[in-house]
Amino acid sequence: MASPYREIFAAPGAWKFSAAGLLGRMPLSMTGIGVVTMVSQLTGRYRLAGALSATMAVSAALLGPQVSRLVDRHGQRRTMGPATLISAAALAGLLVCTQQGAPSWTLFAFAACVGCVPSMGAMVRARWAALHSDSASLLHASYSWESVVDEVCFIIGPILSVGLSTAWFPEAGPLVAGVLLIAGVLWLGAQRSTEPVPHPPEEHTGRSALRSVGLQVLVLTFVATGAIFGAVDVVTVAFADELGHKASASLVLAVYALGSCLAGAAFGLLRPSGPVARRWLVGVVAMAVSMIPLQLAGNLPFLAVALFVAGLTVAPTMVSTMGLVEAHVPRSALTEGMTWTSTGLAVGVALGSSAAGWVVDAAGARAGYAVPGVAGALAAVVAVLGHRRLSRPATVSWRKGREADGVPQGPLEQHERHAQHEQHEHGHGRDLPGSGRVRAGEGTGGPGQAPGGQEAPRPLA
Repeated sequence: MASPYREIFAAPGAWKFSAAGLLGRMPLSMTGIGVVTMVSQLTGRYRLAGALSATMAVSAALLGPQVSRLVDRHGQRRTMGPATLISAAALAGLLVCTQQGAPSWTLFAFAACVGCVPSMGAMVRARWAALHSDSASLLHASYSWESVVDEVCFIIGPILSVGLSTAWFPEAGPLVAGVLLIAGVLWLGAQRSTEPVPHPPEEHTGRSALRSVGLQVLVLTFVATGAIFGAVDVVTVAFADELGHKASASLVLAVYALGSCLAGAAFGLLRPSGPVARRWLVGVVAMAVSMIPLQLAGNLPFLAVALFVAGLTVAPTMVSTMGLVEAHVPRSALTEGMTWTSTGLAVGVALGSSAAGWVVDAAGARAGYAVPGVAGALAAVVAVLGHRRLSRPATVSWRKGREADGVPQGPLEQHERHAQHEQHEHGHGRDLPGSGRVRAGEGTGGPGQAPGGQEAPRPLA
């Protein structure tokens, strides 16, 4: 049997837009830590550095979904160019003002605009969704591959950014991050053949994708999940510092990302059965349980092993999350929906890192690992309580939501509903010709359904 990764990249242009996404996503892990390193080196003010990094995170959380909504309405190429120009100009202003010793308020003014950046990960995944909309297994492999790309960015990005700023000049890390962002956006925008065609204006209701109850569950869970990541980063640095090996913290955290990277690659090779919502719930609970061994860490080798095991739960959960977003959000708002999950993560990272810093200052680094433990428990509680919402037939909920908003059904939907009615009347147990469905051949969903027991997604355009 051919590798699913070989199959997904057999499509024309697939490797190009994925590579452009990798390039454009590197700044996601480089900019924040690069600004912290730059500001601390030039001013010696760590509190200011942290506040600027937090400002950029909040900015991305607030502006990112709005940019993605414009992407869904007007297309990727027309939207991401202007948005990137604003973000890159703001980052350049931040670097110049910091280097010239400008007043602090100018730094915060520019940092607040840096978040006006397109979500490269969401746009790349939207291209995969359009490319493999007729195959649940290939879409699963595509999302798994992108989770690997995410982890590669977070393994390489921080090390590259800090290394450039310390070995070259203080502004080098965020400067290179900005250059990579521009290069990735220009490369992705030039690939017109794989760009999803925006839906007609009548399919855009003007309301946020966050109105989807399923997406609300995912975002709330991701806030708690982001708190895990933010807390683990802060506490691990503090723990290594207490042991006198602060420089080793980046290696230990890289092991955490490596575990997720390997798990994501392996997960893409599988053809999992059963509802996607159930796999997602198992993944979230496993992430919560994996935080327990961190409470017992007494040295860095033990901590590295514990984080590697914890990392194995991350990517598969993220892959299932993207599958659920794709199923529970209107196709005309897919990019926005995926960006909302990133927003939840960003908010959670900010909350988790702040809470962890407070606990470390008050009770020491080992006590700080209670923060990701509590965050994991909260994520599990939200997932358990919201699981039933995610288990409902998503496509039906989408139709009802659109009809309630006054959006008429398209010809494909009307034909599909007629086919369902005819199938029910005649008792056929097979797909009808031209019904717009595919046989997944896997899982428990039956003919014409994706592995999660939900209807197979239709093309974006």
